[in-house]
Amino acid sequence: MDILIYASIIALGGFIGYRRLLKPAVMNRLDTLQNISLLLLLFIMGVNIGLDESVIRSFGTIGYQAVVLAGCSIVCSVICVRLVSRLITKRKEQSS
Repeated sequence: MDILIYASIIALGGFIGYRRLLKPAVMNRLDTLQNISLLLLLFIMGVNIGLDESVIRSFGTIGYQAVVLAGCSIVCSVICVRLVSRLITKRKEQSS
């Protein structure tokens, strides 16, 4: 059921973007809004992890590999988002 909610939200966002239903002022600030949203999501995830006593107790057991994997995932995600956003920006500039 959750996947339907996520897919619907993505479809709604795609529809709004395709139809250009947002004001230009909002469109110009979407990258900032995305960054703030991502940072807020990461913060909330960190708070949830910190509140879970079993995760904190077993953190040493979870091990070095989990920390490295999480760190690499975050770094690689940020790099990929930056690369894709630059690609999209270049294509928009070329088509204009």
